[in-house]
Amino acid sequence: MNSTTHAGLRIDLQLIADLVEPKARVLDVGCGEGLLLSYLQEFRQVDGRGIELSMAGVREAVGQGLSVIQGDADTDLAAYPPDSFDFVILSKTLQATRNPRGVLENLLRIGRRAIVSFPNFGYWRNRLHLGLHGRMPVTSALSYQWYETPNIHFCTIRDFVVLCQDLGLVIESAFALDGAGHRRDWDVTGGWANLMGADAVFLLRRA
Repeated sequence: MNSTTHAGLRIDLQLIADLVEPKARVLDVGCGEGLLLSYLQEFRQVDGRGIELSMAGVREAVGQGLSVIQGDADTDLAAYPPDSFDFVILSKTLQATRNPRGVLENLLRIGRRAIVSFPNFGYWRNRLHLGLHGRMPVTSALSYQWYETPNIHFCTIRDFVVLCQDLGLVIESAFALDGAGHRRDWDVTGGWANLMGADAVFLLRRA
């Protein structure tokens, strides 16, 4: 999805930014080069921190004056004390973690709220590609061949809802994005979002 906003953010990142309260304490996990973090600091005046696996991403973010360290969501989130942040953001990174359940538990341990986005493997184009070609889909959102992808735990919107229920998490807000990147307020517990949503964004809190 290449659509951007006036500030240069991808539309899904802008929608995530809109969920963050001004002046909040924020940790962006898998922050890349710090584009979202930079936006949040400038336009939301947040106290922002970032963690990124790629050293190239860390160097780029630090070069912009951002507080970003190198780290792995699977192992390093456990070092943060409870309630360290108001919002912990995990944008299109969950599917690349080795232990998604453990990562999600840590997000809601160290943050009052978590914002999680991910590509929906149940999207109709993915289903159609598998049905017609019998091969893993390669799309703008899923751009890697199966043998080189960093994505190791794909899920559908319905899968993620069930995981949240299993962990006793409250879904405060959730929406899907269609293939053009437009927000759709379909009920994420129903089948339509799971079929028509290319990506999903969830705002979560502990019960």
